[in-house]
Amino acid sequence: MAIEHDYFGLLESGPDGSIFWSETIDLADQRVTVDLTAPDQDDVSQAALDVAAAMISSLEQIDLTSRNAMVAELDDRTSEVTEYLLQQQEAFGDDLDDVLVDISGDTHIDIIRSLQLVSMTILADEHGGTDPFAVLEYALDADAADEVLLVNLTSDGAVQSVTSAD
Repeated sequence: MAIEHDYFGLLESGPDGSIFWSETIDLADQRVTVDLTAPDQDDVSQAALDVAAAMISSLEQIDLTSRNAMVAELDDRTSEVTEYLLQQQEAFGDDLDDVLVDISGDTHIDIIRSLQLVSMTILADEHGGTDPFAVLEYALDADAADEVLLVNLTSDGAVQSVTSAD
């Protein structure tokens, strides 16, 4: 079986009924891998695909919203964002300035600005549910795949949570 959509084209299901779509898109000077997945195509609605397409098309705004959510967590010294930033400062040490895209004097803000949006995974079967619909993965060093911040979004584009995956 397959699902057809204006943005995604023909989404054919695998032998187990799952669907998967992937593309690399440009966002400013970054290359972002976007994946759409669902374990069972029967759980994916046209509305979910429409929302997914809209999110991909507005990735620049979603990126800004996600970074603002990270900044909002800086007031909490025990937040995963703060812990991640401190961990990155320690890991890079004196070389931190070499990876920052802008140096304003506020190191934590500079790190958030310098994070690379590595990927966006859309869990198409979670449309309207309580679990994340989309997960954005950020890293200061794109090659350090286990030291990332994950921004979980609801299907209406609101930030549900920001967690680390170190």
